[in-house]
Amino acid sequence: MMCPAGIRLMMTADTVGGVWTFAVNLARELGTAGFDVRLVTLGPRPSAPQRAMVSGLPGVSLTETDLLLEWQDPAGADIVRARAGLQDIACQFGPQIFHFNGFREASYGWEAPTVVVAHSCVNSWAAACGEEDAFTAPEWNIYSANVRAGLRQATAWVAPTVAFRDQLARLYRLETTGHVVRNGAAPAARQFQPKQSTIFAGGRVWDKAKNLAALASAAAMLDWPVRIAGACDAEDRTAALDSAHCKFLGELSHREMCREFDTASVFVSPALYEPFGLSVLEAATAGCALVLSDIPTFRELWDGAAHFFDPRSKDAMIGSLQSLISDDAQRISLRRAATERAGRYRLSSTVASYCSLYNRLLTSEPVGSARPQGERMIA
Repeated sequence: MMCPAGIRLMMTADTVGGVWTFAVNLARELGTAGFDVRLVTLGPRPSAPQRAMVSGLPGVSLTETDLLLEWQDPAGADIVRARAGLQDIACQFGPQIFHFNGFREASYGWEAPTVVVAHSCVNSWAAACGEEDAFTAPEWNIYSANVRAGLRQATAWVAPTVAFRDQLARLYRLETTGHVVRNGAAPAARQFQPKQSTIFAGGRVWDKAKNLAALASAAAMLDWPVRIAGACDAEDRTAALDSAHCKFLGELSHREMCREFDTASVFVSPALYEPFGLSVLEAATAGCALVLSDIPTFRELWDGAAHFFDPRSKDAMIGSLQSLISDDAQRISLRRAATERAGRYRLSSTVASYCSLYNRLLTSEPVGSARPQGERMIA
């Protein structure tokens, strides 16, 4: 079910990681379908390549702010300014629906329907990384209360996997069921390059949850070189330069990432925590064989189409990667399985699901349930 053209939708986004790619892809498709989308950035401002992803998109306009992301402001010192700033933008734009790719903004008392899409949160990250003790200061209790308020006060909230949806419901003691809308990728329309004997990984190198330091330390034991893309600090880069087996590429544009996906034979994610993993989907769409950490979200999405390993075991990681390096038939079979599975997670399906949800909100149809059990999918 599609929404009528001309709907004004205000969407927040941050520029750190896959949320930006998700937001731009969704905004582009909605704009093409006739929506008027105002994309509003929080946190770090977009880079030049990120702005280029938005420039010229039909029906999409970009507003940059210097408002803090909620995890940058756990005590909520920026909330008054954030509420006022977003309300000013909303007054000028007149949105009929709000789509927040964060939590607490939904608690600012909007008159139009609000959708919260949960991409990550500090508490679920800390639980996966064993860092709970680092977030015991009082300001993190304020953060948790603000996240819960946003989830509870949103007209509807969404997670990209059942596993992450259920984890949020437990962490924040939610009475209503979140919807599950898988993230999606567009079918590759680019010219693929011949696959090379390389292993590729991507993510914020400084983020403990991505576990990329473990991959870098294992690279010397592999017969193929490892290439890692993502923002890294000076210490990370120095460690990488000491190894001839592992090349850190730094932060790449989306176009540059696509080139890496196209040429790598194997994509590996050793993540300890990943609510969805858009880079995994993009790698599968580009025909990479997948080697993934054995965590609930990856099992939910890729079971039967990837090799899984214990991300806390260096030997398990090396064994999984080396088995594909040394077995051409197995690697080719896994590449095909990953590409076939990626077909389940199409951007067109994601867009249709969000349009269906928006339409139900705009027509005042019930969208939630008082029962937290079971799986509520939007298809």
